Amino acid sequence: MDETNFPNAPVTIVAIGGGNRTNKYLEYAVRHPERLRLVGLVEPNPLRRHALAEKFGLKAAQCFEDYACFFRHPLQADAVLIATPENLHFDPCMRAIEAGYHVLLEKPIARTLDECRTIARAARSKGVIVGVCHVLRYHPYFMRIKQIVDSGELGQIISINHNAAVGIDRMTHGYVRGMWRREEITNPILISKCCHDIDFLLWITSSRCRKLASFGSLRWFRAENAPAGSTDRCIDCPIEPSCPYSAVDLYRTRRDWISNFDVPQGATIDQVIDRELREGPYGRCVFRCDNDVVDHQTIAMEMDDDVTISFTMDPFTLDDQRQTHIRLTHGEIDGDERTLRLRWFRGAREKIFDFSSIVGTPFHAGADLNLIEDFVHTLACREHDFRTSIEQSVESHRICYEAERSRLTGQTIRLDD
Repeated sequence: MDETNFPNAPVTIVAIGGGNRTNKYLEYAVRHPERLRLVGLVEPNPLRRHALAEKFGLKAAQCFEDYACFFRHPLQADAVLIATPENLHFDPCMRAIEAGYHVLLEKPIARTLDECRTIARAARSKGVIVGVCHVLRYHPYFMRIKQIVDSGELGQIISINHNAAVGIDRMTHGYVRGMWRREEITNPILISKCCHDIDFLLWITSSRCRKLASFGSLRWFRAENAPAGSTDRCIDCPIEPSCPYSAVDLYRTRRDWISNFDVPQGATIDQVIDRELREGPYGRCVFRCDNDVVDHQTIAMEMDDDVTISFTMDPFTLDDQRQTHIRLTHGEIDGDERTLRLRWFRGAREKIFDFSSIVGTPFHAGADLNLIEDFVHTLACREHDFRTSIEQSVESHRICYEAERSRLTGQTIRLDD
């Protein structure tokens, strides 16, 4: 950031939602208190509310159990960060805009295309900035792809194959047992998980989708596929020792995906895990949950400039990464977030970029912090444009919603204005 354009006072922000994403983003305020300061918090969970209040030195008058109370007694601040569950994005965002706050909104924007468009219209009318947290635009690996494509050194894009390998553990934790398992309480998985990917594809092509078709279903995590003799919960199931989806193995043995388990004062994480396995949603058999989101999906897209794109969301893999293959007029680009390879058609020339050292590093390899810095810079230096505007994000969300319409109806959808 250009320090000469930064004001003497830090940008002030109120966080609505005190979970994982808020904690990640507010690390920027910990590292740069001279640039960003948390001045208020809305969080119904007392454990999370008290932990964040203590971390940032917030007083009781700066903390709220619900956002309705906050908007009745608003605090002086430049912006609001909204990182609530996605079924609670629209209303607080609209209230924040009406109150004159700039907004940084965790993806997805909302739960319907109409709600997304309403937020965009309200922001334009009120003259406030609404930025969406599409972190791929701030990740070193994906930024390098964008840089290479824009340079023109490999010519023009002809086609793209892009695969989001969700990973089997992430799928069973979040989209079978967890918070994003049902469309009625969140969104279709394409919106919840993969609007990042569609945003990335629009970003690198700088083109508009004119036609698409989508296919997918809830193929496997259904009651009729439960193994004979299995039980409702993994902890007392005779099949558990050999089951690839065991909650006991995931949480107790491997201790993966437990960072969001709240640990009450006086309890231990082991006690919380045990209670979850015996009584909570994360201890359920994956074939006996109330999930309804699809477990695999593909989209075929045709862009205005005749570029074709094939996108696949695939949870049935041990990988948890994105793979991209871009064919251009003078060569090709392929990568898997660890290695990015460029090959030219003439002269057997090849170039390789190694990103393996940043795989799995905190804050999405620094992308979370880069995003916050860009938002802070946008508010501090108004001639600077935030990299992910609300208008751009609405377009990527429109593709996701129309892809769901295609999947459900079997139709090829033409995206007319």
